[in-house]
Amino acid sequence: MNYLIIGASSGLGRDLAYTFAKNKNNLILVSRDKKDLTAIKSDIELKYKVNVKILICDFSSIDDINSKLLIDDKIFENLKGILFPIGNMFENDNIELNAQNVQSIIFANYLSVTHVVSKLKKYLLLNDKSSIVGFGSVSGVLGRKFNSNYAASKRALESYFESLAFESLDNMINLQFYILGYLNTNLSFGQNLKIPKGSTKKLSKMVYKNLNIKFKKIYYPFIWSIIIFVLKIVPFSILLKLNRIFK
Repeated sequence: MNYLIIGASSGLGRDLAYTFAKNKNNLILVSRDKKDLTAIKSDIELKYKVNVKILICDFSSIDDINSKLLIDDKIFENLKGILFPIGNMFENDNIELNAQNVQSIIFANYLSVTHVVSKLKKYLLLNDKSSIVGFGSVSGVLGRKFNSNYAASKRALESYFESLAFESLDNMINLQFYILGYLNTNLSFGQNLKIPKGSTKKLSKMVYKNLNIKFKKIYYPFIWSIIIFVLKIVPFSILLKLNRIFK
């Protein structure tokens, strides 16, 4: 069986590729980074003796997705699952961000996922207990001053996976959605964070272990489930006042 991993050249996507390959699954790996994908393909095929196909594609562009990923139906034969460990943000992402960059953020983080799922779901339905795995962010729980559009797109993605869960009651597709806090990736390297970073290797093993669960929504690292619970029960007006006090 084949698993399609979008954003597989580094961080969580890379660890997912190694975890799934270790468990003897063939892979279709997608990223913009040809050099890293080529190296990962060679290493995985040598270590685990599985087949790895790589596709170079920019997931912030619908033209790239249509012309480079969705152009050949044959590669999706025996497709068992799709994983979306992708994210796109801009350093100056706030409510004044220009429309072109906002469009790029929303497409990469949300619309690209809905587009690919709508096109490839028919292949997943051909296999029993196939899977779709999405990854949100704790930043999407509340509106925010910084990374505003990134947070909005991740909140939309969470709602979309909840909708998929209702639809999956009538089919054999299993769903996982992970709401991620800080991870030990290049994005958090060197930052003095007050909350521990989660291991991407540990998370990749958790994802594989949960593949046969009908629907699961998980905060990772787990401490964020407690933090988010508190944030959700505090009235938003009070959160705004606290922000002014501690700003």
